[in-house]
Amino acid sequence: MTIAYWCVLVAAFLPFVFTGVAKFAGPGFNNRRPREFQATLTGLRGRAHAAHLNSFEAFPPFAAAVIIAHQLQAPQATVDALALAFVALRGVYGALYIADLHWWRSIVWTLGVACVVALFVVAA
Repeated sequence: MTIAYWCVLVAAFLPFVFTGVAKFAGPGFNNRRPREFQATLTGLRGRAHAAHLNSFEAFPPFAAAVIIAHQLQAPQATVDALALAFVALRGVYGALYIADLHWWRSIVWTLGVACVVALFVVAA
């Protein structure tokens, strides 16, 4: 399996890191109704939940881009580098979201999207 495919696996589970922060960074987690509980979160925990949701939104285009780049035999080193950059940027993105550093978060989000676009471009 390539590094890029491993990155898809990591990106698939990254949202659960952020939801863990949302659920367990304070008291009151209710596993009977986790969606209702998370809908009431504010502050750091609310931002962690938002990072969790955004990570799920970012995953499908990334996974598709990696698979398409592989199928079209894009240069493997480039695909691996872009996939690693995406995963790293998404980790930083979540940390910035939780820390409420919204301008930096937006910049990092844009860089992550650029990695996805670049994967499609190198496959073209």
